[in-house]
Amino acid sequence: MARRQARFTAQDLADDPRLRDHSPDLWREQLGDVQRRLLTSAVRCFAANGYHATTTRDIAEGVGLSPAALYVHFPSKELVLNEIIRVGHERALACVQEPSILAVEDSADRLRAIIAAYTAWHARHHVVARVCQMELAGLTAEHYDEVLELRHRTNEFFRDAVVRGVADGSFARVDVKRVTRAMLSLSIDLVRWYRLDGDDSPEQLGEFYADLALRLVSPDRFALGGEGGAGAGPAARG
Repeated sequence: MARRQARFTAQDLADDPRLRDHSPDLWREQLGDVQRRLLTSAVRCFAANGYHATTTRDIAEGVGLSPAALYVHFPSKELVLNEIIRVGHERALACVQEPSILAVEDSADRLRAIIAAYTAWHARHHVVARVCQMELAGLTAEHYDEVLELRHRTNEFFRDAVVRGVADGSFARVDVKRVTRAMLSLSIDLVRWYRLDGDDSPEQLGEFYADLALRLVSPDRFALGGEGGAGAGPAARG
């Protein structure tokens, strides 16, 4: 049997540089200070130990409160998780729908701006983003459906950006769904390993991944394979 990973204490998590990010900036202003601190503690606990292995005592100890204090602000642990995941998905989508991005007319420049912003957001908030991606199973069916709708809207937004470039000739006639999935994976998967004290800033990583994304749709990439290359068929149906 594989050795079970040790659980991390509240003190371990507070001092761990791998769990430092800008997640505390995400919480709704309507929430009180204690609620926001509890969410920050919960994010670290869920990211390090997993949702199911985290207790309300773990979360409360992270802010120096008794376990019962959490229920004063959140009736259940699942509601804490739902607040984190819902807000994380909402803010990630909002970051690519900024007016400055939507105003970009050139399809390649717009896609570059979208990928750069989305990647940088996930790097800057990599701890909460990790919980958003890996702890969905902890949500109730109703809350999961609400988050799923946000994920569908995000996927559609990215697909529309690629379809726009295919339609105006800026991009090759790629398989839109597959290429979009690859782009999203690039921006999201970094939450498994990224650290703010690493070699790349969120902005640097965003620009690098934006370059990679544009290569996936570059007409020059498919020039040797004839019009549209191997992916031409499914693209029109994307």
